[in-house]
Amino acid sequence: MLFNSFAFLLFFPIVCIVYFIIPSLKYRNLFLLAASYYFYMNWQPIYALLLLTSTGITYLASLGIDRFSDKKKKKNCLIASLALNLSILFFYKYYGFAAENVTALFSWLGIQIHVPDFQILLPVGISFYIFQALGYSIDVYRGDTRVEKNFFTYALFVSFFPQLVAGPIERSTNLLRQFYQKHQFDGDVAIEGVKIMLWGYFMKLVLADRCAMYVDMVYNHLNDHEGMSTAIATVLFSFQLYGDFAGYTFTAIGAARIMGFHLMDNFRRPYLFSTSVQDYWKRNHISLTSWFMDYVYYPLTERSNSINWWCFSIFLTFLISGFWHGAAWTFIIWGSIHGVLLVMEMRTNKRKKKWEKKYHLSQREWYVWLQRIGIFLVLCLTLVFFRANSLSDAFKALQLIFTPSDFNMQRGLTFILYSFLAFILLFIKEYLEEYKIVFSWQKKYKEICDDCWMIVLLLCICWMGVFDGGQFIYFQF
Repeated sequence: MLFNSFAFLLFFPIVCIVYFIIPSLKYRNLFLLAASYYFYMNWQPIYALLLLTSTGITYLASLGIDRFSDKKKKKNCLIASLALNLSILFFYKYYGFAAENVTALFSWLGIQIHVPDFQILLPVGISFYIFQALGYSIDVYRGDTRVEKNFFTYALFVSFFPQLVAGPIERSTNLLRQFYQKHQFDGDVAIEGVKIMLWGYFMKLVLADRCAMYVDMVYNHLNDHEGMSTAIATVLFSFQLYGDFAGYTFTAIGAARIMGFHLMDNFRRPYLFSTSVQDYWKRNHISLTSWFMDYVYYPLTERSNSINWWCFSIFLTFLISGFWHGAAWTFIIWGSIHGVLLVMEMRTNKRKKKWEKKYHLSQREWYVWLQRIGIFLVLCLTLVFFRANSLSDAFKALQLIFTPSDFNMQRGLTFILYSFLAFILLFIKEYLEEYKIVFSWQKKYKEICDDCWMIVLLLCICWMGVFDGGQFIYFQF
């Protein structure tokens, strides 16, 4: 079983090596498909049938959309695809939550009724591959992409192993056509992919799993901690979440790049350089944000010019996004808070820009950094609901954060120091990328600099990496 994160990550380079040993494009694709299903079956073999079922439904529905000329029949095929896939998602991910809350509601009304509950293990990455498959069906219906008639190629698109369980949520317009291209081994491209993968390893094994040690110690025992330690744990969780999810994404993108595939970017320095909540969502989990915007928000607003309706639509979109992340009230509240913050920004954006123009603030570095720090702190507070084990724990954590207290420097100091070292390296790298800073000696000695960078990452991973850490956070979504 590939439950250990380090053992799990080793699967990526192994597949990349075998991929280039196979000479035929057809057999390469079949190998990738087999690797994807083997990859998925390591959690629960029976759920490979669930992946296959979702793939079959969207494949047949899209063939129907392409075949029928009658608009009503096309629409019925799309509705069938949406209804069946969302029903699967509801049953496995949300049924228990719904049953629990319906039972509680009837009990509150004085009606004794028990909605049957089933103890179902949540399939890993179910939200990711179902959304990817549904996006394809919608694109075929809209005429944005051609229908794929080869089932095995389409199945490979849905279950492409690097991004199968935690994204990025790919679009058929980008990935599907790449399976018809034979990718020759290219040393420069492979080195680029290895660099991206190593950065992903660093983000997960060094940054995320180091932060997790302190975060888990605090959030799993809130009654034993004071305000300062809870506040530090909340800040560290923002980097744990970023490192955990971005670590997987960079590893997936790097592995795909080695084999010649180009996956979409999913992160653009969201936690350190966002100047607004809107800017944050343009930089964070880009594939999911763009999915919700393209398939939920824009269809809701395309026939209305009302700012009130736009505000309601953006709130609804992020409420759904919160629910997508997990079947719990904590996630729903987290998504709702982001929806409210985005509505507030939409309402005040014109006045803010007018004020910035009047005082020439946009070009002032101190003002930009003030916004970044302010938004980061706001995001950290919202993540209390994302991390807390329950609603009561979330409110307890918030109460602690805003309660003045001393900080015991001995408790968890080692975890904090290691996390801080990882954060420094993260900040330097992202600062140089954000401002596109390239030193003259970097251009002159590019190969040497690249080699030194990979050595630094390897040393950091070997020295500070946590090799027995838990699984990736986003696997539960």
